[in-house]
Amino acid sequence: QVQLVESGGGLVQAGASLRLSCAASGRPANILMMGWYRQAPGKQRELVATINSRGSTNYADSVKGRFTISRDNANGTVYLQMNSLTPEDTAVYSCTINLYYWGKGTRVTVSS
Repeated sequence: QVQLVESGGGLVQAGASLRLSCAASGRPANILMMGWYRQAPGKQRELVATINSRGSTNYADSVKGRFTISRDNANGTVYLQMNSLTPEDTAVYSCTINLYYWGKGTRVTVSS
């Protein structure tokens, strides 16, 4: 059974950086895409960034230039480097494989 486990969240001040990791156990076949989504309090879940099997990336406009997604194909791990964090980035960040498997999320809180 595939399980995704996120780590790296925390409480930081505005302007700080965090690096999120998502490790997959029971690796699924055909990993077409890996990605990060987030859900802020009282809001719907939204796309943050995705990366496909060829390494092509896609970012939400709100994080372009600040966040970088990367993946380690050898072990099925996806990362999210987050720089210049703002309070608007406060959310629970969840990783996904193929929009089918989802982790439980890691909380990121950015104070002003």
